[in-house]
Amino acid sequence: MEANKKRFTGLVTSDKMDKTIVVAVSTRTLHPLYKKYVNRTKKLKAHDERNDAHIGDMVRVVECRRLSKDKCWRLEQIVERAK
Repeated sequence: MEANKKRFTGLVTSDKMDKTIVVAVSTRTLHPLYKKYVNRTKKLKAHDERNDAHIGDMVRVVECRRLSKDKCWRLEQIVERAK
């Protein structure tokens, strides 16, 4: 397990590309002015070497070296399979 690497858990929204998945990572942040919690979603492209993950799976992605223009995350683990 690598130290000092960012890790996020998110939902797979697309698996149509070869060896690439799109993961939607949601965070709740407090709005500075209105003091209300707001859901923020960021889409990350992650490398999936064996095409294991599918739409609806909960996965953990870890930071890695840049693999393409958009891809600098790697699939670490499938936390929960889609039903």
